[in-house]
Amino acid sequence: MSGLRLWGRTGTFTWRMLATVLAAQSILLFFGALVARGLAIAEGRDGERILILGSGIAVLAIVAAGLMRGPLGLPLGWLVQAATWASALVVPAMVGVGIVFTSLWLYALVKGPRIEAMMAARREQGQPQEPGSA
Repeated sequence: MSGLRLWGRTGTFTWRMLATVLAAQSILLFFGALVARGLAIAEGRDGERILILGSGIAVLAIVAAGLMRGPLGLPLGWLVQAATWASALVVPAMVGVGIVFTSLWLYALVKGPRIEAMMAARREQGQPQEPGSA
C-alpha cells in the first residue's frame, strides 16, 4: 500500500473516485442515523440527539467529498471512515457499511494514482486517453 495517503492533495482522477465513495457513503450514514433513532425510541430513549449526530456525520461526508480537491478533503474523508466504524457501536449493521466503504476508500487511494500515472504516460506518447477515441 505504498500509495496510501493521509493528507494533502490528490490527482484529479483520485479525488473524483474518493468523492464518489464519500457521496454514496453519506446516504447509508443517514439511513444508519435513522435506524439508530428508531432503536433509541424502541428502548424508550430520546432519539433526536442520535439522529442529529448521525445526520452530522452524513453531512460531514458530503462536505469532505466537496473539499476533496483541496488539502482538507483527505483528512476529513479519513474522519468519516473512523466515524462510520464508531457508529457501529450504536448500530451493529454499520460494520458492513464500514467494511464496504473503507475498502472502496483504500482501493481508490491505491489505484487512483496508478491510473493517473498510466494516463500521463499515454498522454506523453500521444495516445488517445480513452478506449475508442481517435
